[in-house]
Amino acid sequence: MNVVETSNVVKDYGLDGTTVHALRGVNLAFAAGEFSAVAGPSGSGKSTFLHLAGCLDTVTSGNIAVAGKDVSLLSKKELALLRRNSIGFIFQAYNLIPVLSCIENVSFPLTLLGVDKNEARERSLKALAEVGLQGMENRRPKEMSGGQQQRVAIARALVKAPALILADEPTANLDSKTGREILELMLRLNKSAGTTFIFSTHDTMVMEFARRIVHIRDGQVEREERK
Repeated sequence: MNVVETSNVVKDYGLDGTTVHALRGVNLAFAAGEFSAVAGPSGSGKSTFLHLAGCLDTVTSGNIAVAGKDVSLLSKKELALLRRNSIGFIFQAYNLIPVLSCIENVSFPLTLLGVDKNEARERSLKALAEVGLQGMENRRPKEMSGGQQQRVAIARALVKAPALILADEPTANLDSKTGREILELMLRLNKSAGTTFIFSTHDTMVMEFARRIVHIRDGQVEREERK
């Protein structure tokens, strides 16, 4: 089964009276369980692709299906439910809520899903243990290193057991040692849980870990590599 599938996807943006062609007829399919990177230089369209795959933006033309659903046929409410139930996000800036503790940040998506408070805590503790943060449940983001904050972000993405995790430049704000540890962690989780990971990146280390690399340039798929 394909978790993400695009057909002739075009995405244009209006910028200062001109049209920017972010994606130009992209055809891609990512099967369940893949550990893949969409790679390219700044402005190549890789982050745009992730935003479309995550239902955070809409295509100009073409079609995209996520978790077997044609997103163009979904209402705003249905799109929100798809994001909430099936997709986890990991951002380069972590996007943790500063006033919440580590465990509160992780359990936040479960709160949105209406999960019982005790169950949410139990699942959040398990997710934090999976990323090696036992004993740090009550720390706030400012009390944690960049690598630890990224681990919280990974636990938050994992806690609802999504079919798909999208990671936008996940190593961008980390030193190389911490970045490698984060990638090793995500690869272990991919293998143990079968979760599909798709990264956007221009980091060669991320490409080293990815089992499939889709190279994008000027909004078009340039080539692919499989390992």
